[in-house]
Amino acid sequence: QVQLAESGGGSVQAGGSLNLSCAVSGAAYSTVSMAWFRQAPGKEREGVAAIDSSGSTTYADSVQGRFTISQSSQDNAKKTLYLRMSSLEPEDTAMYYCAADYFTEWWLLLSPYKYKHWGQGTQVTVSS
Repeated sequence: QVQLAESGGGSVQAGGSLNLSCAVSGAAYSTVSMAWFRQAPGKEREGVAAIDSSGSTTYADSVQGRFTISQSSQDNAKKTLYLRMSSLEPEDTAMYYCAADYFTEWWLLLSPYKYKHWGQGTQVTVSS
């Protein structure tokens, strides 16, 4: 069973940086796609950044050039997904979630409907 747990959220002033981490376990890493999503109050969940099993990445236009997704493996059983966020804006304030699932439609990497496995979320608040 795939399990995910986010950490690293917090409060920061506009223009600052934060690094999020997501501990992933139970996945078949050679075929899994993983992503970061966010959801602000009253808004739909939106894809922020994703990485497929080959290591290819994709970003939402709103974060391109400011956010970086990456991954590392501790061993065959565990992996950590990262989201490095810089030049943060108040509009980036949201609950951030990591997600994982197995699919091949690369054009749907930022679609929340393609993911069945989710973490509990971590709050990011950016003040002006």
